[in-house]
Amino acid sequence: MPHKAIPEPWKSFLADIDGSLTKRVEFECIGGFVVTALYGLPRPTADVDVLSIVPASQRAFILELAGRGSPLHKKYRLHIECVTVAAIPEDYEQRLTEMFPGSFSYLRLLALDPYDVALSKLERNSQRDRDDVKFLAEKVPFDLEVQRYEKELRPNLGNPKREDLTIQLWIDAITEQRGRQQV
Repeated sequence: MPHKAIPEPWKSFLADIDGSLTKRVEFECIGGFVVTALYGLPRPTADVDVLSIVPASQRAFILELAGRGSPLHKKYRLHIECVTVAAIPEDYEQRLTEMFPGSFSYLRLLALDPYDVALSKLERNSQRDRDDVKFLAEKVPFDLEVQRYEKELRPNLGNPKREDLTIQLWIDAITEQRGRQQV
C-alpha cells in the first residue's frame, strides 16, 4: 500500500524543482526512490531514477537544476538521475501511477507499477535490488505468476536464460520469506 505523504528531504527537494518550473513536467520514476518514497522501504537513496522527462525539451534544464553536482544536489544531497539502460516491460506506460497527486503546481511524478519496478531490477540483481523486490513482494503483496515477465520482458532481454534463473531465485526467496512469516 503506497504512502500518502512525501517524506523529507524529498518533499523539499521536489518542491524546489517545482518552484523552478513554468510549465508541466512529468518524471517517469523507477528504482529505489519509488520503493522508499511510495512504498515506505526504510533505506536511504540519494537519487530519483527517471526513465524519461516529459517534455523532453526540459531534460537539460532539470539536470542542470537538480542533476548530479547541481545546486539542488549540493543543497539536499539528492539528485535526479536519468536512467539510460534498464530492462522495462513493454507497455509499462499504461500502468504508470501518479505519485502524490496534487502535491505540486507543475511537477508530476509517475511511478512504474510495483511489478514493473521489480522487473526493472532483474538484470542488475544486486543485493539492494533483491532486498527491494522482497520488500515490494511483501508490501504489495506480489502474485508470483510470471506472465508479465514472460510476455513483456523476456523476449527483449540479452540473456533470457540467466534472467529465468534470477527470477526463479527471487520467487524461491519470496516464497521462503512468506513461509517464515507464517510460522
